[in-house]
Amino acid sequence: MSDCLIELGTEELPPKALLNLSQAFTDGMQQRLQEAGLAVTEVEPYATPRRLALLLRDVPLRQQDQVVEKRGPALAAAFDADGNPTKAAQGFARSCGVEVAELEQRETDKGTWLYYQHMQKGQALVDLLPDILAQVLAALPIPKRMRWGDRADEFVRPVHWLVMLLDEKVIKANILGTEAGNQTYGHRFHAPQALEITRAADYPQMLNKQAFVIASFDERRSLIREQVEKTAAELGGRVQIDEELLDEVTALVEWPQAISGRFDEAFLEVPPEALVTTMQDNQKYFAVFDDQSRLLPYFITVANIKSSDPKTVSSGNERVIRPRFADAKFFWEQDRKVTLSSRLQSLENVIFQQQLGTIADKVIRIRLLAGFLADSMATDVSASERAAELCKCDLMTDMVGEFPKLQGIMGKYYALHDGEDELVANAIEQHYWPRYAGDAVPHEACGQFVAIADRIDTMLGIFAIGQKPSGDKDPFGLRRAALGIIRIMIDNELPMDLKTLSDKAVVGLADKLDASSVVDELIDYIFDRLKAYYHDQNVRYDVVDAVLARKPMVLTDLNNRVMAVTEFLDDEAAQALAAANKRISNILKKQQQAVTAEVNEALLQEEAEQELYKHLCRIETIALAHFDGNEYLFGLKALASLRHDVDRFFDDVMVMVEDEQLQMNRLALLQKLANNFLRVADFSRLQTQ
Repeated sequence: MSDCLIELGTEELPPKALLNLSQAFTDGMQQRLQEAGLAVTEVEPYATPRRLALLLRDVPLRQQDQVVEKRGPALAAAFDADGNPTKAAQGFARSCGVEVAELEQRETDKGTWLYYQHMQKGQALVDLLPDILAQVLAALPIPKRMRWGDRADEFVRPVHWLVMLLDEKVIKANILGTEAGNQTYGHRFHAPQALEITRAADYPQMLNKQAFVIASFDERRSLIREQVEKTAAELGGRVQIDEELLDEVTALVEWPQAISGRFDEAFLEVPPEALVTTMQDNQKYFAVFDDQSRLLPYFITVANIKSSDPKTVSSGNERVIRPRFADAKFFWEQDRKVTLSSRLQSLENVIFQQQLGTIADKVIRIRLLAGFLADSMATDVSASERAAELCKCDLMTDMVGEFPKLQGIMGKYYALHDGEDELVANAIEQHYWPRYAGDAVPHEACGQFVAIADRIDTMLGIFAIGQKPSGDKDPFGLRRAALGIIRIMIDNELPMDLKTLSDKAVVGLADKLDASSVVDELIDYIFDRLKAYYHDQNVRYDVVDAVLARKPMVLTDLNNRVMAVTEFLDDEAAQALAAANKRISNILKKQQQAVTAEVNEALLQEEAEQELYKHLCRIETIALAHFDGNEYLFGLKALASLRHDVDRFFDDVMVMVEDEQLQMNRLALLQKLANNFLRVADFSRLQTQ
């Protein structure tokens, strides 16, 4: 066992892609080595702006020898009537590099066959690694590769050096036009000279001590977090660290140094979201807040150099941010000179989708749906309709034109400035929630209705024009929209019917196209997203499948069923009843004619079926009362008391008897039993132990 170091030195890698590239590089090498019989138990990944590296600990030096067997033709096809080898036998022998006489005849359950067996020597790591590395680099998730110089090699950025070491020994290889060696390069400014790595295991410490490079992405990220939080505390504030920004900054520096700066307090008149957005997106700065989460006139930048004059670095960054803040202040002042509602007409000049019309057309449809939802929920219809009417108007403002991620946020500020109701203003912002996985959902009814209306209109329209998501392509964000609807409805316990809502959306689209034919398809798509939603919550897939089979159109009701079945499965009777339901389902599926649940008590002959029917009638009344009140767990627990009667029925009663009248009556009893469980889920779909 030895340590193996691989380092690919490049020009600055794309910061937003660095972490993903490093993970793919690590996973790819581990998988390929395992497939080659060289599994590595410990891998240390390193990633900086100028390098992707791996330190493989205790890597096997050679594959194990293994017995290789090849099966040839059957004996009957291997020799003719005179016992001479046929062309099939001769060809097989040639492919194995031996004579026919050296092949083995082996008896199997399918006859006698020719076999060739030999011991294949394992190859050395140093011989296999160059090809493995080339394959892994070629498979990295790089959307657009580039060439450099006059070579045909392609990579995400030009490659300048390659290190491949097995302990102290260089592994000979030429990857991406670069010869492997033991020389690396440190920080571009602090240590630009070549450095010789004498031993693979010394790599991270050597870069840190001699080259001003913290090679570990995780270590660098932790250090940046620590420096930024300490600097903020020294300023009398704190930072609200955006994890994506932290990852991006980590990918931009090799020797991080946090430096603070200050800006004019006059800029604090601008909504803080606008200032924070330009700090984070344009300058990669961290904003500083007080204990009440109010923005302070400071920022923190992370330099990639240890400056002898940090004040000069700070003042330089202050000069850079000033004009950006001045632009934001100008947009803020100019936008408020015109009301949001006066921008409605300009939405007629912006196409949402060619077949679905303008954003103004979409706003009309959202207004219709939001008003319908508010009315069905017995809440303020006028507020929901007004919020829907104004929800897209801030798209026409200068601020949102410059910072698109502020859509909704700026709409709220401008609505409040115009004197709109606070419910309306909040809904304009919240209708975009959740923006991403884990984001908050709208917590006010008005925002919930507009959010659902916006998403269902988009989804139905895009489905109707035949552009539903396929593969990785989802240009209209329908997967995110579906999950948004799911979370808004379930988290807020909104008893809305998907079918009714979709049918109402069809009416809104009627002047553009007929979307009625895709309603079922749309609902199925939302159900598919529910599988992902519950998977993330570690809910058993078969539980979700069993509930979805009943197609509950109200997602809160569906969720109640999923939670009830999940908890019910902890009951000792659950597995037996699930198995019984599976058995019942299989029996009923084989019937040529429909089976009703009407049982003729006079035809019940066996004691076991009489007892099951009597107890079922009594328990059914209790269970259905619970089901009608959405108390699914209590209803299922009531049915669980039938377990022993069901077991006894299957032990003592023959269902498929010759007497057709008796047979149909017993099938009716089983159907009656199954129907009770079907009020919650299709229990026959549950996996039984």
